[in-house]
Amino acid sequence: MELVPSKFFITRSSAVSSVSDLNAFDKALINAGIGEQNLVSVSSVIPKGAERVERPEMPMGAVTHCVLAQMRGTEGETIAAGIAYAYRKDGKGGYVAEGHIHGSAESLRRILTWKMDEMAEIRGVEFDEIQFEAEELEIPLDNYGCCVAALVFTEYR
Repeated sequence: MELVPSKFFITRSSAVSSVSDLNAFDKALINAGIGEQNLVSVSSVIPKGAERVERPEMPMGAVTHCVLAQMRGTEGETIAAGIAYAYRKDGKGGYVAEGHIHGSAESLRRILTWKMDEMAEIRGVEFDEIQFEAEELEIPLDNYGCCVAALVFTEYR
């Protein structure tokens, strides 16, 4: 059985909880619109012809494939999670890099650029413009925090 994604969307969010980092993670997923799905982590390949779309309505409990970045932290920390993706210039699909740091979204963007550059070098290909989505959070006192970013596959051919 082949599942070849034909559409994807990107989402990101952050949240805090006074109870736990797990609850902050759960709230961030809900805020990102993917908290009611059963997320299955996949690696970094965007199939040829797959296109980015707006986030659709998804049924509760749906098994949902995604490239997920998450960063959890505690009071006083600045955290970030993000996604970068690019299509190959030869039209044969694309690739995704996810990342997370204790630091700023701008610092994460530089790291994601390095990751994408090496992905192209390893494969001996060139990319079109790299696209970025990152979420940054300064966690308030007496709280846990979490940032998430995901490239979520929605339809298959």
